[in-house]
Amino acid sequence: MNKNMRTSDNINSLIKLIRTLRSEAGCPWDKKQKAKDLGRYILEETYEVLDALDKKNHQSVKEELGDLLFQILFLTEIYEENKLFSLNDVIAEIKEKMIRRHPHVFGDKKVDSVQEVKINWQKIKEAERAGEKQDDLFAHVPRSLPALKRAQKITSIASAVGFDWPDTENVLKKMREELREFSAALKSGNRKKINEELGDIIFTAVNLSRFAGVDAETSLTQTTNKFLRRFSFIKKKLSAQGQSLDEVTLKEMDKIWNEAKEKER
Repeated sequence: MNKNMRTSDNINSLIKLIRTLRSEAGCPWDKKQKAKDLGRYILEETYEVLDALDKKNHQSVKEELGDLLFQILFLTEIYEENKLFSLNDVIAEIKEKMIRRHPHVFGDKKVDSVQEVKINWQKIKEAERAGEKQDDLFAHVPRSLPALKRAQKITSIASAVGFDWPDTENVLKKMREELREFSAALKSGNRKKINEELGDIIFTAVNLSRFAGVDAETSLTQTTNKFLRRFSFIKKKLSAQGQSLDEVTLKEMDKIWNEAKEKER
């Protein structure tokens, strides 16, 4: 693509490509896509962007952002075909919202810290929704969010209206209680109860992460990635020794795992 083209021209060119794919002479797969179909692809592409960011791979970030942008434009085109709204409508609305939510930049509101910006942002959001007929306090928390992130959002909202533990020690006390209940469920062998009690442990862990100022989703992702790094180290070391995973004992693997752990310190 010509690097001298303006951004707006490039976007228009991409929209034209999408319209070609959706046309009678276009791609059978692209033509049959509905708005709901695009949702899972947008979610997948978002995770791929996050993965590229985590790996600090700038080329991958650029590529994955392109994939995500394509899906967003594709979804917008479907809505425009149905005469519901256009890309211009989307841009105009988000521009207006960002101006409204940044009165300290575009208005005369004074703020002295990032925390003040966050508090003011939340107040503006609440004012925007004041006119909505809404009985459910959690209605704006998407069901499609990953479970940990959804739990953290929901408990944050509950906390904002006063339904919360007074301090971290009380959350730890609750965690100990949930562990005892899970242990009892395991002994009972009741699968339904085991599932329920394990969910309670995870939910309490999410609350604990919130009290610690940690994002539960990010924390678990980092730990999972750490596990993958260390397990990869085990496999590579065994391979260098002419051995495979199924030829060694758990004790031997654990020893190499501890080596990997020491190397990361």
